Amino acid sequence: MKSIFQDLRFSIRQLLKSPGFALTAIFSLALGIGATTAVFSVVHAILVDPYPYAKPERMAHLRLEQSPTDNRGANLSFPQWQQLRKSPAVEDAFITDNWSLTVTGHDLPEDVNGSFLSSNAFNFLGVPALYGRGLIPADAIDGQDPQPVVVLGYKFWQRHFNSDPTVVGHTLQLVRKNYTIVGVANPRFTWDDGDVYLPLKITQDQVAEHYVGIRLKPGISLKAGTEAIAPLIEQFQKETPKHFPTGGHYKFRLYGLNEDTVQNLGGTLYLLFSAVVLLLAIGCGNVSILLLARGAGRRHELALRVAIGATRGRLIRQMLTEAVLLSATGAALGILLAYRSLAFIIKQLPEYSFPHEAAIRLDIPVLAFSVVLALLTGVLFGLWPALQLSRPNIGEIIQSGSRKVAGSLSGKATNNALIATQIALTLLLLAGAGASIQGFLKIMHAPLGYDPHNVMSVGIPVHENTYPTWEARSTYFNQLQKKISEVPGVTMTAISTNATPPANGWETAVQFLGKPTNDDQKVRINFVSPNYFPVLGVPRLQGRIWDETENLHGLPLVVINETMAKLYFPNGDAVGHALKIPDLHDAPPYNLVAPGAEGWLQIIGIVADKRDDGLRKPILPEAFIPYTLSLRMWTQILVRSSVPPLTLLHAVGSQVISVDPDQQISGNIQDLEQWITGQQEYQQEHLVALLFGAFALLALILAAVGLYSVVSYTVAQRTNEFGIRLALGAQRTHVLQIVFASTTVSVGTGLAAGVALTLALNKLLSHWAEGSSHDPLILLLVTVVLCTVAAIACALPASRASLIDPVEALRH
Repeated sequence: MKSIFQDLRFSIRQLLKSPGFALTAIFSLALGIGATTAVFSVVHAILVDPYPYAKPERMAHLRLEQSPTDNRGANLSFPQWQQLRKSPAVEDAFITDNWSLTVTGHDLPEDVNGSFLSSNAFNFLGVPALYGRGLIPADAIDGQDPQPVVVLGYKFWQRHFNSDPTVVGHTLQLVRKNYTIVGVANPRFTWDDGDVYLPLKITQDQVAEHYVGIRLKPGISLKAGTEAIAPLIEQFQKETPKHFPTGGHYKFRLYGLNEDTVQNLGGTLYLLFSAVVLLLAIGCGNVSILLLARGAGRRHELALRVAIGATRGRLIRQMLTEAVLLSATGAALGILLAYRSLAFIIKQLPEYSFPHEAAIRLDIPVLAFSVVLALLTGVLFGLWPALQLSRPNIGEIIQSGSRKVAGSLSGKATNNALIATQIALTLLLLAGAGASIQGFLKIMHAPLGYDPHNVMSVGIPVHENTYPTWEARSTYFNQLQKKISEVPGVTMTAISTNATPPANGWETAVQFLGKPTNDDQKVRINFVSPNYFPVLGVPRLQGRIWDETENLHGLPLVVINETMAKLYFPNGDAVGHALKIPDLHDAPPYNLVAPGAEGWLQIIGIVADKRDDGLRKPILPEAFIPYTLSLRMWTQILVRSSVPPLTLLHAVGSQVISVDPDQQISGNIQDLEQWITGQQEYQQEHLVALLFGAFALLALILAAVGLYSVVSYTVAQRTNEFGIRLALGAQRTHVLQIVFASTTVSVGTGLAAGVALTLALNKLLSHWAEGSSHDPLILLLVTVVLCTVAAIACALPASRASLIDPVEALRH
C-alpha cells in the first residue's frame, strides 16, 4: 500500500512538472467522455427507457397503413373498445379523448388541455399519483355521467397552484362547472400532455371515434397481436365505415409504444452517438500519442531506474498509475461536462419528436458506462507504452549519454498509425458536419411559396356542447374573424381550420366527375376563408376565388394548387371540372357539414404552389374549400399585422372574449416564422448540424493537438541532430523540410483513409442529413481545412527546430 501511495505522489509530481501534457490529455478525455455520456443519456432516455408505464414493451397503438409513409390511427367507438378488450390477445385496453377547456371563476380565464380517460386508464398505465389518487372505476360507470373529479397534470399544478401539496380536496372550475381535485399526477405521467385529467363518459354512441391503447398478453408479439386483432378491425370497418379510409385500402398493424419515435428520431440520435464515439476515439488516440511521445522522452530516466534496481513490474505500475490518474481525472471532468452539455442538447431536441415522459438525465447505467469506459481507456493507453518502455536497452541508452535519440522504428510506426487514424476520423466527422450544415441551409432557404412575415396563427377551440348546429357555429366563426379584424395594427385576417403551412391539410382520396374512380388520387384538403390567399400572399393563377357571400352560405366550390392542376388535368382545363371528397361526412358535434358538401364541388380557380408537406418533401396536390363546408371543433385565425403580431395577442384575446367570455384562444400561439422553425424536420436538421459541427470542430482541435504534440516531441528528441546539421552548414529550410517530411506519410495516409470512409458511409450519412458528404466541394473544403490545420500544427515546432542555436544543441 505504501508503494502505491509513493507511485501516486510521484505521478502527481510528474504531471505537475509537465502541465501542458497533463492538461491536454485530461482535456482530450473530458471532451470525449463528456460528449459521449451526454448523448448516450439522451439515447438511453428516449429510445431505450422512455416510459414510466407498466409493461410498456407490451403496449401498442392501433394503426391503419395506406403506404409505408402514410399511416393513421384506427380510432374506435365505445362499444368497439369494449369488444376489443375481450380479444384473447389483449390483456387490457383504455380509451381517451381530448378537449380544450377553460379555467373559469378567476379574473383571467386560462385555456387548458383536458384529457378525458376511461376510468381504468390510471390502473392500466400503472403510475401512482404524486398526491392523492388517479381516476378509479367508480369515477365513471358505463352509461352514467362521470363524477365531477379531476386529476391535475404536474406542470399545470406547478403553474396554476404554485406546487401546493395541500391542493387535493380543493375545487377547480372548468367551463363554469366545479370539479373536486382528487390527485396530482406524477411528473413523468404526461399522457396526451394533459393539463387536467377527467373521467370519460362511456356510452353506446357509434358516431364518436376515440384513441384506444392496448396491452398485449405476455408472450404475444406485435406481429401475432396484429394477426389476432385484424379480423376485429375488419368487422369494425363494416360497422362504422366512416371511421376508416374510403374503399378499405389499408393494412392494419400494431405499432409499438415508442415505434414512431424510433423511426423519426432514432436515426438522428444514433448518428450523433456515432459521432461522439468517433470523438472519444480521437480523444483516446490523442492521449495514446501523448503518452507514447512522452514515454519515448523518458527512455533515459527508465534506463537509470532499471540500472539502480527497479523491477519491470514497478515500472509498469508507475506508468499505469500516471495513465489511470489521467483517465480518472478526465472521466470526472467529463461527467461534469456531460451535466452541462446535457441540458443544452435537450433544448435542441425537436419538441414533439420524443415522449415527454422521458426522463433525460445521467442515470446509473450511463454513469457506469462512463466509469468503465474511463478505466478501460486508462489501462489500454497506459499499458501499451508501459510494456514498450519497461525493458529499455540499458547499454544503448546509457552509452547515448547526454544525446537525445529519435526513438525506435516501432514507436514511430505506432505514432504514425495513431496520427493517420486521427486524421481519417476527423475528416469523416468534418465531411459529416459539412453535409449536415449543407442540409440545414437547404431547409432554411427552401422556397415557401408564401410570406410568413408578420403573420400569426391564433388557435381557437370550441368547447363541448357549445355551438352544436351548423348555423350557430358558422355565425360564431364569422363573428370571431370580424372582431379580430378590428384590432388596431391588424391589416387582414383569414380563417384557416387546418391550412397553416408549411405542413398542412387533410390528406384523403378524391373522385373527379367524369373520370374513373382511383383510390390513389390523394389530395390535401384545406378549409379556409377567401382572405386566406391574400393574407399569405399566395397568387391566383387562373379562375377566381369564392367571395364572402359564397363562403357564408357554404357553397360547394373548390380552388386547387398548380401541382394538382398539372397532375390531374394535364390539358390545362381544370377550371370548370368537379370533384367529390368521399370521406367528408357530417358527424355532429365534432364535424358539422354544410348542405351539398358531400356532393360534387366545382373547381373555380387555380393558385400557385406553396409548401404543404414540410420543408423538405415535394409539394403535394392541394385543394382549398370554404371552411363553412366543414365546421370543426377547432379553428385557427391567421392574423397579418403591421407590427410584430405577437404584440397584439392580448388585444386579440380580448376580442375573442367579447364574443363569448367562456371561449379562449389556445395557450401556445406562434407567428408563422416560429411555426417554420418549430417543424420537426427543421429542428432535426438544426440539431444534427449544430452538434455534428461542434463535434467535428472539437475533433479537429484534438487532432491538431495530437499532431502538434508528436512533432514537438520529435523535435525535442532530435535537437542535437538538428544542431549538427546547422553547424555543418544546412539551411534552415532543410530542417523545416525534415520536420514536415516526418508527418507527410501519416497525414497523407489519414486523408486517403478519411476520404474512403466518407465515401463508404455516405449512404448512411445522407439518410439522416439532407446534404451529401461525398459532394466534391464539401470533400475538397474539409480536406483543405484539415491540411491547413495539420500544416499549422507542424509549422510551430518545425519553426522552433529551424531556429535552434547549434552551440546550444551540441551542449545537449
